[in-house]
Amino acid sequence: MFNALLITKPESGYRCDLAQLDEAQLPASGDVTVRIDHSTVNYKDGLAITGKAPVVRSFPMVPGIDFAGSVTQSDHPRWKVGDRVLLNGFGVGEGHWGGLAQMARVKGDWLVALPETLSERDAMSLGTAGYTAMLCVMALQKHWTEAGVASGSGEVLVTGAGGGVGSVAIALLAGLGHTVVASTGRPQEADYLKSLGAAAVIDRGELGAPGKPLQKERWIGVVDSVGSHTLANACASTRYGGAVAACGLAQGMDLPASVAPFILRGITLYGIDSVMAPMARREAAWDALAKKLDRAQLKAMTTEIGLSDAIAAGADILAGRVRGRLVVNVNA
Repeated sequence: MFNALLITKPESGYRCDLAQLDEAQLPASGDVTVRIDHSTVNYKDGLAITGKAPVVRSFPMVPGIDFAGSVTQSDHPRWKVGDRVLLNGFGVGEGHWGGLAQMARVKGDWLVALPETLSERDAMSLGTAGYTAMLCVMALQKHWTEAGVASGSGEVLVTGAGGGVGSVAIALLAGLGHTVVASTGRPQEADYLKSLGAAAVIDRGELGAPGKPLQKERWIGVVDSVGSHTLANACASTRYGGAVAACGLAQGMDLPASVAPFILRGITLYGIDSVMAPMARREAAWDALAKKLDRAQLKAMTTEIGLSDAIAAGADILAGRVRGRLVVNVNA
């Protein structure tokens, strides 16, 4: 028997409860069983737990798009009992039982070897949010290298800065020598964002309303987890030849923009997908995170909760009440 969050859809509506399940109930479609050590709560997990968006595609469902733990059984040629692994995405927690549980059975092709220098807790302190932030930074770094843009040669904007993606992106970019400007709707978090490396903090209101299609050039790059008008304004104020990495839709999934920044300033908009990213890119991102992210900063942006606390955390993360990262000790 093991504990898990379980989402059901009874006639009365939509429920997420802490349940005790039998190992025999795990999905038969998986070929690797993992004893989970830690998981996390991301924005998408909040949508699944609360039912605020149709993230869950079959019922009953164990939510959780991430986990880290050790293999207890394997029919996959790459993995053996005792291997330390992690997982992000691939529809886990949406169409296949996920990581907010003490056990999971998944396809071995979805797993990544946990870097030796990362503990399971460290990995889930990062989770999909941190991994996505690294994918964004990798896209910008590649763009800057090809364009000959040096570190410190201009400002980099990070939107949704107080969230998981934003917090990790600030720490990574600042660590690489860039001047980071953090955009947030929570001015009380300014000291926290500066402790991660932000050189300045601006109110999200400067970017969140409809703006001109072409604005004063400011950013050499942008990491955006907000979408909608915020992304449109970020593009409109990116410098000639700059780049924007878009990975979220906290404000909305629309893009009320024009082609002006693209055809008059030659900016590039990179779409960052963490769910189905190729394995080589995943492994490169996790390797970079293990090497480059300061552990003290990771600790500062992380709050640990228990499995039963994750239900309330789902609503909190959607309401913008969560700072940084939530790591879930599923055995607490």
